[in-house]
This record gives sequence, C-alpha cells and structure tokens, in this order.
Amino acid sequence: MSEINMIVCCKQVPDPEAPPSAFKVDTAANSVTLPPDIKPVIGQYDEFALEAALRIKDKAGGKVTVLSLGNKLVRDVIKKALAVGGDELVLLEDDAFEQSDSWSTAYALATAIEKIGTYDLILCGRQSSDWDAGQVGTGIAQLLGVPAVTLARKVEIDSGKAIIEQVIPDGYQVVEVGLPAVVTVTSELGNLRYAVLRGIMAAAKKQPTVWKPSDLGLDSSQVGAAGRHTKLVRLFQPVKEAKCEIVEGDSAAEAGANLALRLRQAKIL
Repeated sequence: MSEINMIVCCKQVPDPEAPPSAFKVDTAANSVTLPPDIKPVIGQYDEFALEAALRIKDKAGGKVTVLSLGNKLVRDVIKKALAVGGDELVLLEDDAFEQSDSWSTAYALATAIEKIGTYDLILCGRQSSDWDAGQVGTGIAQLLGVPAVTLARKVEIDSGKAIIEQVIPDGYQVVEVGLPAVVTVTSELGNLRYAVLRGIMAAAKKQPTVWKPSDLGLDSSQVGAAGRHTKLVRLFQPVKEAKCEIVEGDSAAEAGANLALRLRQAKIL
C-alpha cells in the first residue's frame, strides 16, 4: 500500500493531574475552571492514539494529521502533537465550538475530515479525559459511514488492512478491518513518546490550519452548545460523607467477634 494517511483527533482538556481543590465548578453556568497557572493538556487517551499513529508511521511510513476542536486553544499545548512527530495540525477554533457535546463534536470533526479529504485511518482516544463519554470516535465513524474498532491496544497496517489487538474483559482478540476505518485506542498501547529538541523547534515554526464553522460549510447553530443533542441539567462536586465506628472488646478474639456481628447487622457480611 502507498503512503498511509492518518488523522488523529486530539482534545485539549483541563489537566486531570491538577489537585481536586483547584477545580472550581460554576453551577450557574454548568462549567469547570482551573486557575490560570495550571495549563491544559492533550487528553491522555488522545496521546495514546497519537502514539499509535506514530508507530505506524515509523514502521510503514505515512502522514499524520492532527485534528483538534475547541476555542482559545493553547498553542504550546496542542503543538505537542507536532513536536513528537505529527506532520500537520488542523484546528477547529471558534467561539461557536464551545460547550459541544458528543454529537456536535463528532459532527464538526467528521465534516472537517471530509474537508481534509484523504484519509485511510482515523485514530481517537477511547474516551476524553474530561467527560469520559467515549462516544465521539464511533460517532465520527457513523457519520462518515466507515467501520470502527474500539479499545485497541495495538494497531498495525498490512496489505491495505488494519490489524488490531482489541482489549476484551478477559484478554484481547485480534480484529482485521478494511480501510478507511476509525480506531479508538486505550491505555494498554503505551505512553506517547517524548519530544526531542529538533521536533520542538520544528513545531515552533509550523503554523496550524485554523477553520471556523463557515470554512466547513456549517452554520454556528449546528456546532457547539447550539448543536448539542443532550442537555446538561446540573454540574456539581459530589459531597462525600464518612462515618467511623470503633468496635471494641476485652480481647482480640472478642473484638473480632463483635466486628463480625456488626458487619452482619450492617448486611456487609
């Protein structure tokens, strides 16, 4: 097969490693914010997908186009995809893309992929690192009318087909799918490689392609919050309550028996 054209969907998300106390929930706006000194990151599952594409490129050659959707994307963050080996960066960036749900995100990304035009393999993380819905990858496949394989721990290309090790509850199974196809990647594939100095310098010089809804032939009512198919009713931080009860006895044996009795009363045993 000739050069493999791959598109990797990467999302900029709040840093999940930030301390929980740093996350502030605006219950009126149903949004989450972090202090400005905590930078966003590329979602970890999206990084696994990017690594899968780079491994294919290392072995079989090809081109990796990174596609991201959002608003006010931090260039130093999203350009990491170029620094590690991505070839092109396409950003869907506009106020209209804010507060997308799985549907409006998948719809905009699928439309952008059609505009890019040439693709053999579309790679996504198994789920995002913020909402964890796990719907966008298969949504893109549905909208483009191509097959999808989820939970990939290994992806290889051979004779115009993708050979995928797919994680299942008791191990993995090998799946073969014709191209073009969508594959969602899970953590078992392994971490994204580190960027080298040459890659960082090259990424700094390369400018992304930026598209607004109008560049995709879309109206702002079809994307972002306006294009949502779901309604976020309430966003809140759960309150966890705990109660500790000390079970005593005159001896260790009696304490153990009292504990067993208490656990049975609580219907834990």
